[in-house]
Amino acid sequence: MASTSTSGCGCSWSVSRAPASWSSPRRSRRPSPRDAAPRPPPCPRTRGVFVTVAFALLLFIALIFLGLLAWMVPLRLWIAAWASGAFISLMSLIAMRFRRVPPGRIVNPYITAVKAGLMQITPSLLESHYLANGNVERVVNALISADKAGIQLGFQQAAAIDLAGRDVFEAVQTSVNPRVITTPKITAVAKDGIQLLVITRITVRSNINRLVGGATEETVIARVGEGIVSTIGSSSNYEKVLENPDSISKNVLSRGLDSGTAFEILSIDIADIDVGANIGAKLLTEKAEADKQIAQAHAESRRALAVAAEQEMRAKVQEMRAKLVEAETHVPEAMAVALREGKLGVMDYYQIRNVQADTEMRASIGDAGKAPPPEGGEV
Repeated sequence: MASTSTSGCGCSWSVSRAPASWSSPRRSRRPSPRDAAPRPPPCPRTRGVFVTVAFALLLFIALIFLGLLAWMVPLRLWIAAWASGAFISLMSLIAMRFRRVPPGRIVNPYITAVKAGLMQITPSLLESHYLANGNVERVVNALISADKAGIQLGFQQAAAIDLAGRDVFEAVQTSVNPRVITTPKITAVAKDGIQLLVITRITVRSNINRLVGGATEETVIARVGEGIVSTIGSSSNYEKVLENPDSISKNVLSRGLDSGTAFEILSIDIADIDVGANIGAKLLTEKAEADKQIAQAHAESRRALAVAAEQEMRAKVQEMRAKLVEAETHVPEAMAVALREGKLGVMDYYQIRNVQADTEMRASIGDAGKAPPPEGGEV
């Protein structure tokens, strides 16, 4: 017995059942849910959807794998290195990825070095310098410039200069093409007190052997300025300096000011000399003004002492006058005693009075001709 059913997707299927007489008479079993509702076969459309999703997932995984493989194995760099004669194995490039070293930072400078004829440079040296936070491209360019210019410079020395924070490529360029350093205005004073303003140009060349640990150009400028100030200060007058400015550069250059620096001084040229202020006259004027103020202070001190002495003398005069007045109060008593005892006559008494009157008149006339004393007791 057969029955036909239709699934939800539109597919039809049939189920056939055996007749009851076919069952064994000896054994009967209870009907199960499977017998009641037979399982439908898988739908072809659903199977196609699953296949499409699985294929898309596999394709996505394959694309990710291919992208990761292309990132880990830089075939373009490997082909470029092989075509340039600077062969690097694929395993070395993959190992650079694991060591977090961009292969382009090593392969491109290595190709440049090989093409320039620097066969002593190896990728391992470049990678070690990169891992030490060095600038690989700058070091390779410096080595190429030094090799073409005939300057003795090894990779280890160039790497040490680069790791010390110096621009090794610029140092090589300065060794080939000397650089001119223009100093600011240097102020110096000759023995006659005239100020001179000097601008110099210093031609220097980099010293590769002293580039690490050597002083910079600021030290060179300071030393040259010190030498110029000393040379002008030893001149008797400023006119000699203006007549022979080359004497300054010769004297300064002969002192060996480039010792301990990263440069070699080739020449020192005087670019400009200007006459400034008369510092000597200004100093003399300031000294005279200071001496004047000191003298005025001493005179004021002496005047104050004189005024104090005058006040003391006036106080003593007043004290003596008080004593005189006190003594004069005893004169009438003494005269009365003398008259009573007959030691003094009447005529003598009147003569004494005349003398006193004459003295008082003369004193009043003398006081009338005197000017009144100034306020504050000053003379």
